[in-house]
Amino acid sequence: MNREKLNAQVKEIYNALAADKTQQHFHQTASGLTATAYYEDLLGMVQNEIAAGTFDDFHSGQEIVNAVANDKKWLSEWDEHSI
Repeated sequence: MNREKLNAQVKEIYNALAADKTQQHFHQTASGLTATAYYEDLLGMVQNEIAAGTFDDFHSGQEIVNAVANDKKWLSEWDEHSI
């Protein structure tokens, strides 16, 4: 799939997750980090991986979001961040 389309799709999904009212408990479980900040950081890492070609075999942004949710190994920057 086109990397621009994948970027747009993951951005839409992470924005929806950050805005979801069910995420209001998030700050209690993540050291005071807001859901918005968490998903913005995650989105940035995913977009970097899309640009690097990590997800070139994926067919949709939802596939990427699911893969990252299940295993952060997809994100080369994950260990560098404290999110």
